[in-house]
Amino acid sequence: MKVTAIGVGDAFGTGGRFHTCWRLDAAGRTVCVDFGASSIVAWARTGRPTVDIDGVVITHLHGDHFGGLPFLLLESQFVARRSKPLIIAGPPGLTARLWMLCEAMFVGSSKIDWSFPLEIREIQPGKPERLADFDVATTEVLHPSGAPSTAVRLSAAGRTFAYSGDTAWVDALLDVARDADLFVCECYSGEAPTPHHVDWPTLRENLPRLTARSILVTHLGETAFSKIDDIRAAGVGIAEDGLVRHL
Repeated sequence: MKVTAIGVGDAFGTGGRFHTCWRLDAAGRTVCVDFGASSIVAWARTGRPTVDIDGVVITHLHGDHFGGLPFLLLESQFVARRSKPLIIAGPPGLTARLWMLCEAMFVGSSKIDWSFPLEIREIQPGKPERLADFDVATTEVLHPSGAPSTAVRLSAAGRTFAYSGDTAWVDALLDVARDADLFVCECYSGEAPTPHHVDWPTLRENLPRLTARSILVTHLGETAFSKIDDIRAAGVGIAEDGLVRHL
């Protein structure tokens, strides 16, 4: 499995990073995890067409994680002239929020007769799914978003990518990360706990309990950037836009 960090930023673009979007390539299929508001720009910078994407898995319904979907849909329709199917999956409530967002941004866009087969799939947390030849497992976490917020595990070709989504620390992340080839964990704060987000002191305390083969932190805020040397010294990598990992 090839993992590409299209965007690893927080909601505010701290450090000049794009909103969250991870590209996973395995067995000839491509799935994105999240597609934040600036992800269409970040994707364009890779030089790859959006028709590469077979599916998108959304962790939760905040703009920096799903706000780029209207741009992806319209680019697929009017620029890429997409014809191959696209699956967009996420927590319960995704369908209504997606079309509400589309209408708010581009009136009438939710009524388009799409040129490609489009499936919007709502995944109940804890219910295994199969999407574009990836096995998908979701776990509800602690991050208010008007719908369940989830951490995810995606497996294909004998490798597993795990991602916390946005959340305060919950012990459920131990199972999400368990024996994963890569666990990407949000770490918004470097110091004092921030509501509904992981902070570095708490993550550092829990590192011995995490059994993933490799760990990266993402979604860094200003105080987390000040702890980068400490984070690296603890054996944890820093996610950056454009980072590529082969699992």
